[in-house]
Amino acid sequence: MSFLRIRDLSLVLRGTPHRLLRNVSLDVAATEVMGLVGESGAGKSMIGKAVLGILPRSVQVVSGRIELDGVDLLGLPPKARRGLIGAKAALIPQDPLTALNPSRRIQPQITDRLVQILGWDRARANTRALEIVNEVHIAQPERVLKSYPHELSGGMRQRILIASAFAAEPRLIVADEPTTALDVTVQKQILKLIFEMQANHGTALLFVTHDLGVVAKICQRLTVLYGGLVVEEAGVREFFKGPKHAYSRALLAATPRHTDPDADLAPVPEAVIAAVQAEVTEADERWSHV
Repeated sequence: MSFLRIRDLSLVLRGTPHRLLRNVSLDVAATEVMGLVGESGAGKSMIGKAVLGILPRSVQVVSGRIELDGVDLLGLPPKARRGLIGAKAALIPQDPLTALNPSRRIQPQITDRLVQILGWDRARANTRALEIVNEVHIAQPERVLKSYPHELSGGMRQRILIASAFAAEPRLIVADEPTTALDVTVQKQILKLIFEMQANHGTALLFVTHDLGVVAKICQRLTVLYGGLVVEEAGVREFFKGPKHAYSRALLAATPRHTDPDADLAPVPEAVIAAVQAEVTEADERWSHV
């Protein structure tokens, strides 16, 4: 059974006909890792923000359903929606430096959510903060909890964000390109940690990325987007054996191979881009006649 179920979700820039998502449908089962793949501007992050209720004010939902544990989030009053999302879902954001408040110590940035949304007392929340920081393999956790973000390395700040996301035992984590701001060595450590935490906690994971290599390592299924339109959804093994959509095949062909580091990069052919843009236009035309 799907823990997250999205059906025909469409987003527009408020006050304009410009569509950001075009009738997107996808499912994420409990404990499953789903990859959202596509180039910049494809709509990957918008899906995650829509699920978590943190869309920019300039973006409007015009149609569709987002069901979390069987409840349609878009049909709830704002307060009830925030409460349900806060209890059952969490975000691992892209940039740990901007995601953490520079003027506050680490501990309250983990515990405030537990107190304000889940109603825990401060002592219980502080105990949980120490437990979860230990779990993400941070040395001297007591010292780190008393530190300010600028006193920590980029990799350690990202570990704090992972700890914060898992602290309340959510059933869904949205990871929005969580290694983009890190160097390659630290990226590998953080990916391993996210996968370890997901497996240990049995959490569903919606993993936003442009890196098919990461998808191959940690995801069970993936959804490929172009221009806010889903062009393919498949199991990871099935996809890497042979993508069905021409754009998916072109993306896979454009991925650098460590076995041939001197090979020229293969851009997505213009003919493939033209064809998938035609699909986007067709989707818009169908929508305009609804």
